[in-house]
Amino acid sequence: MEQKRLYKSSTNRVLCGVCGGIGEYFNIDPTIIRLIFVLFIFGVGSGLLAYIVAAIIMPEQKY
Repeated sequence: MEQKRLYKSSTNRVLCGVCGGIGEYFNIDPTIIRLIFVLFIFGVGSGLLAYIVAAIIMPEQKY
């Protein structure tokens, strides 16, 4: 059984591929993830920081 890994998406990316990678990992539309990040940016204020940290930490997807 192959273990699932979280990567930045190389095909479904707008800025760094973080939301695309999270969407591929959970098998949901990355647009929903992007909307959640926008809500966190304007609502709580920590969405931008979380996105930057994820962009730095998450590895690139290799094919």
